[in-house]
Amino acid sequence: MKVIIIEDEKPAAEKLLKAIQKTNPAIEVVAVLPSVKSSVDWLQQNPMPDLLFMDIELSDGLSFKIFDKINITSPVIFCTAYDEYWQEAFEHNSIDYLLKPVKQEKLEVTLNKYEKLKQHFASSFQQLQQWQQQPGANYKKRFLVKRGADYISIKTEDIAYFYATHKLVCMVDNKSQKFILDQSLADIEKHLDPAHFYRVNRKYLVQLTAIKKIKAYPKSKLQVEVEPVVSEDIVVSQENASAFKEWMGQ
Repeated sequence: MKVIIIEDEKPAAEKLLKAIQKTNPAIEVVAVLPSVKSSVDWLQQNPMPDLLFMDIELSDGLSFKIFDKINITSPVIFCTAYDEYWQEAFEHNSIDYLLKPVKQEKLEVTLNKYEKLKQHFASSFQQLQQWQQQPGANYKKRFLVKRGADYISIKTEDIAYFYATHKLVCMVDNKSQKFILDQSLADIEKHLDPAHFYRVNRKYLVQLTAIKKIKAYPKSKLQVEVEPVVSEDIVVSQENASAFKEWMGQ
């Protein structure tokens, strides 16, 4: 683990450095910085450390000014002789607020807290990644639609296509049932798996399994025939024809 110490009093910085190394010799203190300016310069030129130890009242101002100039993404442990800044400290990535002189046992408790937080968020992040990698994990599985006075749930796999008409958006399932939705095609498209649904033009968003035939159309366009059938030509533009054929061939 790499950390930096931001402290303008040399004796305090040296004492904190020794205490950190005593707590965990594996921790590498990569820099000891005495001011807002030197901290900003260092952080602009180096990777963000895993953890920062930060005094608040530095020789050229409050260390909170560093956050105005640098997007600090690492947690911070504030070490200060003053207790009036604690509330503001916790608005700046703080995981603890230690009063000087920093006691060894307090430091050990704080570093243990940091390790527990790191393990917790690493585990949560891994679970999130695994969930996101599951096929269809982020896509709608069904649509709740109204039929008369009742609401029914339609599985996404049973939908043939969506289309826009007269400022309305309709959904048609593979049994030719039609339902009116209160969302735009653009919003609906965001929640559908692009491996299964394609926005063939401004009016139609079509499920792959509903496409029965593709035919050549004048001016290098394509005509898409779907089931259930529609009373108008569904045309893919010349500009979109190549991408549509590539999607069909995946």
